[in-house]
This record gives sequence, structure tokens and C-alpha cells, in this order.
Amino acid sequence: MEMIPLVKNILLLDSDGKRVAVKYFSEDWPTNQAKLAFEKSVSSKTKKTNARTEAEVTMFDNYIVVYKFVQDLHFFVTGGDNENELILAVVLQGFVDAVALLLRNNVDKTTALENLDLILLCLDELADGGNVLEVDPNVIAGKIASNGSDASAFNEQSIAQALATAREHFTRSILK
Repeated sequence: MEMIPLVKNILLLDSDGKRVAVKYFSEDWPTNQAKLAFEKSVSSKTKKTNARTEAEVTMFDNYIVVYKFVQDLHFFVTGGDNENELILAVVLQGFVDAVALLLRNNVDKTTALENLDLILLCLDELADGGNVLEVDPNVIAGKIASNGSDASAFNEQSIAQALATAREHFTRSILK
């Protein structure tokens, strides 16, 4: 039987260990306090490492944590102790690269907070219920960008165009 890789959580924290965007897929941390405590402890354990050029892997509280730092943002992917760390590293790299694409390579806390909606959509595209859905950053960014362009096209429709369309539909319905 083939095992599907499961992710316990995906975290994006600032350099002080505070939340920017997080998504938990496991009930291993049942309360918000437990989640915050995990984030604080994993941040303090990894703070002194140099995970800027490539991802680092560590074992923490019987979880495999793969992490990478980009400027003042710290990216984490957590899996169970039986998960393959290479798969977790691929998920992490997909997350980092997709965020870089969405933020146009301006990956810092301020830009991330200004575009939090894109990052949260990125988390949704990466995994659902802990199951890894997509790791290709171009596909993730493309799906998010296509969703945004549909909304912006609707917003660009002028009121006059909307009224003309409504009048046309109304006229057709009366003539029938």
C-alpha cells in the first residue's frame, strides 16, 4: 500500500518567531496556546542556524521540521517522525519559491503582510488536510494569479457596461 506524504503544519514566521501566516493540518496542537508555544519553541531552536542558502532539517518534539530563512521571514514545514524529509524539503522549497514569485522576489515581512491574501492562497494550494497537492511554484503562482485576474476583470467593467448588459437582458426577457 502506497503512503501519501502528510504535512502536520506549514509555518511562515518572522525573525522574532511571531506568526505571519500558518496552517495546521493536525490535531497534535489542539489549542491556539499549544500552536503558539510550538511556533515559539521551534523558532528559538532554529534561530541560531544559518538556513539561508538551503533548507535545514531537524528533529523537534518527535517531528521532522524542515526550514529555510529568507531575509526576515522563516519558512517551516513539519511532518511526523516517519515522514520522508526529502518530500518535506520539496514542499518547503515549493512554498518558498511560490511566495517569491507572488511577491516578485521582494520576500520580506512588510511585503508578505501587504500580500497576506496571496500567501494564504499559496498555503491552500500546497496542501489540503495535510495531503500534499502541489509543489511546483510556477503552477501554484499561476493558479493564484488566474484567480486574481478573473476578479480584476470583473472590477474593470464599467457601470455603463453593466447597465447596458442588464438592459439588454431585461429587453430580451420582456420580448419573449
